[in-house]
Amino acid sequence: MENNKENNVVTRRNFIKTSAIAALGFNIIGCGIRKEKPNLLLIWTDQQRADTMKVYGNYKLQVPNFNKLASQSIVFENAYVTQPVCTPARSSVMTGLWPHTNGCTENNIPLRPDILCLPEIINDPEYRTAYFGKWHLGDELFAQHGFNEWESIEDNYNDYFTEERDRSKISSYSEFLLSLGYDPDGERGDFSRMYAAGLPLEHCKPKFLELKACDFLKRNKNNPFILSVNFLEPHPPYTGPLNNKYGHNEIELPLNFDHIPGDDEPLRYRLYRERVKVLGYRNEDYKTESDWRRTAANYWGLVSQVDMSVGAILSTLEKLGLAENTLVIFTSDHGEMLGAHRLLQKSVMYEESVRVPWLMRIPQYNHGFYKFGRRVSHIDLLPTILDILDVGNKDYLQGKSLMPYLRKEKSFDEDVYTEWNPRTMVIPDFPPIRGITRQDVERASAASIRTVITQEGWKLSWSDKDKNQLFDLRNDPLEKTNLYYAGRYGHIIHDLKNKIERWQEKSGDYVML
Repeated sequence: MENNKENNVVTRRNFIKTSAIAALGFNIIGCGIRKEKPNLLLIWTDQQRADTMKVYGNYKLQVPNFNKLASQSIVFENAYVTQPVCTPARSSVMTGLWPHTNGCTENNIPLRPDILCLPEIINDPEYRTAYFGKWHLGDELFAQHGFNEWESIEDNYNDYFTEERDRSKISSYSEFLLSLGYDPDGERGDFSRMYAAGLPLEHCKPKFLELKACDFLKRNKNNPFILSVNFLEPHPPYTGPLNNKYGHNEIELPLNFDHIPGDDEPLRYRLYRERVKVLGYRNEDYKTESDWRRTAANYWGLVSQVDMSVGAILSTLEKLGLAENTLVIFTSDHGEMLGAHRLLQKSVMYEESVRVPWLMRIPQYNHGFYKFGRRVSHIDLLPTILDILDVGNKDYLQGKSLMPYLRKEKSFDEDVYTEWNPRTMVIPDFPPIRGITRQDVERASAASIRTVITQEGWKLSWSDKDKNQLFDLRNDPLEKTNLYYAGRYGHIIHDLKNKIERWQEKSGDYVML
């Protein structure tokens, strides 16, 4: 740990003891609010890069509420997802298991009923539990996995419902828009993402979730609660009511924007780049710098839009007197390339795709922010929550609590791992590349990747059917030079492959072994 603020991090028992004393004080003055158990507010976004707030180096993007939360939080400077795509990444946050363990290895695979989620693991009937927003772990519109209250915003996934579910059902958000008199553009009387993104600010999805979350807090101010609020934004479509908030000239293209790797890059990545270049995305071109700046400006607008709603939720928490007894965590399910290496979206192992913001505000920790610079993984998020809430050790979880390391009881030297499991339900169409056959495309699309990132900054992405990559993040943070085929790093590659194999054996991952 880089500074000497370890005493600012409360222990879990002191946390609960302090909360109980505070609750007793409230009762003495007649407030009637008891807070013997800590609350949990988990806020996450979809496809938000790490560099979208001051603490991660962005001073232009206007996110005062994220910046304020960061100033009160433990900030994980180098946090990585378990797999850079929605369903697998979300499954690990909710279950504490790797995608290859819980079975959610690609989008739209439902999380099995026998795999326990956060509230089921805590298993305390005194907690009021709610999940609001994007789920993407199956049966999108229906309360499940220990969450009693459920407010849905996505109508994209009905085709993937399990057999017993009603596929004609629409989301809570679509019902909200119908109540306002909007005419649906969907076949089931629902509203598409593009339609919703074109609405006034007060009727967009972030505002809807804000209203629902604030209402939940008000109704449960006297009860311990677990509330998860899950924004879609800044996920595509890259458009919203704040498109004009940032001028295109304010946008600085990524420093590796003009770095287009050669033939030593995985073919699947090259295919993604060619598809965006030739076909664009969602009727938008990506042929000029101006095209990329437009999307980046809109993306910033979406981040600012979410920031406004996050601010309202946190303000309500404070006004209700709940902030001092609520663990607040903010993160995202994966990142966004946004022009790095001329790539768009996620699903690749570059830093912009696999690295995310992670803030954790623990009650009574009020002496400024604490930067934890070691590389950490989302696999450790759930065990850390359980530790802080004093739930007890769950040996079957595949991560570990970070609290002993944050308190400097131990030094953190763990390597970080992330995986890519190929899409099997759909192989996307790609424009032709000279010399690349359909068989080449199918092989690359079926490739698995296992990546290790060491605390020293070595990063190996090892594939079974595509090119491998080796980067030295200390000297090449923009990942411009793939050292795997340089012929000088055989001993490092050997050591890193051994690390991946040992991790696979330990975690029960038999791909590529």
